[in-house]
Amino acid sequence: MKGQGNMNNMMKQMQKMQKKMMAAQEELHEMSFEATAGGGMVKVIASGKKEITDVVINEEVVDPDDVEMLQDLIIAATNDVLKQVEDTTNDRMGEFTKGMNMPGMF
Repeated sequence: MKGQGNMNNMMKQMQKMQKKMMAAQEELHEMSFEATAGGGMVKVIASGKKEITDVVINEEVVDPDDVEMLQDLIIAATNDVLKQVEDTTNDRMGEFTKGMNMPGMF
């Protein structure tokens, strides 16, 4: 029955790791990320849940004759902030998947 004791130990370790993962995920969800483009003319803020929570546009960058530039700045800031969220999520959650050969789990 030695094998059963090892199995119980492994189950306890898995439960402990699952609790740590859930806590890390909750912490990520409460974080806020910010990116700017155009020298701060456009700012995009996102939550750790990969949701855009705010977009701030400096009125100086609003030019009716050049809407495309404003659109490009918004896209650049949005892509940057979402990359920050993704990178932070991978860094924080990667410790749980290290050695398990489960890329892209989060």
